[in-house]
Amino acid sequence: MSATVVNVEEKLFQNRYKVDHGRPHIRIKKPEVCANTCQSQACTYVCPASCYKAEGNGTVTLITDGCLECGSCRVICTEHANVEWDWPRGGYGILFKFG
Repeated sequence: MSATVVNVEEKLFQNRYKVDHGRPHIRIKKPEVCANTCQSQACTYVCPASCYKAEGNGTVTLITDGCLECGSCRVICTEHANVEWDWPRGGYGILFKFG
């Protein structure tokens, strides 16, 4: 019996995301905290949808399109409490294909 390899990127691609233009449900409260105070920038590697990106100048950028709404970013940022996170408005956000 052979093991089945699951490719996470392929599974994530099957989901759809309805963008609520101009009303992101997540934001970085103070970008300077990410650049100057946060040493780990853990949000950049904890987010399963890769919404957070570490830039070469030390800043962190956030693109909410494709967010899985898991809340990992707000949990990992408890030390600085620099992530403002809320559920998307009804009809927007992640649309899971399999449930």
